[in-house]
Amino acid sequence: MMTVDFKINGKSVSISAEPDTPLLWVIREHLKLTGTKYGCGAGMCGACTVHINGRSARSCRAQLQDMAGKSVTTIEGLSAASDHPLQKAWIAEQTPQCGYCQSGQIMQAADLLQKNPHPTRDEIVRHMDGNICRCGTYPRIVRAIERAVKEG
Repeated sequence: MMTVDFKINGKSVSISAEPDTPLLWVIREHLKLTGTKYGCGAGMCGACTVHINGRSARSCRAQLQDMAGKSVTTIEGLSAASDHPLQKAWIAEQTPQCGYCQSGQIMQAADLLQKNPHPTRDEIVRHMDGNICRCGTYPRIVRAIERAVKEG
């Protein structure tokens, strides 16, 4: 066991667990923030996407021992009132079908807009590649990102 201090959604936390505990399990089981989802456990699907020090990362592949002093943002921390432009655009475009992957999709899109506030459609598609939606709502995801760019 080891204790690691880091910030999550702007709040300081101290977590005691095995050093190789995936950040995903720390978020869901220790901190009870269940918006971040388990998908594949191999970093391939994007359902568990969070931001670590402002960059998107797969939380299933990040380990607790590597979080010391870092800042993590989950979907719950993206916007206190759930009114981030992407969240509003997701609703307006009726993007989710089952909704399971959507928190990871939004966090990946937020990473894009942080780096590039006015991406082209091709840049959106390229950046979102690797975030899998089994329901196939990709056209709605792209439209929602485009809407967030316009209305954001």
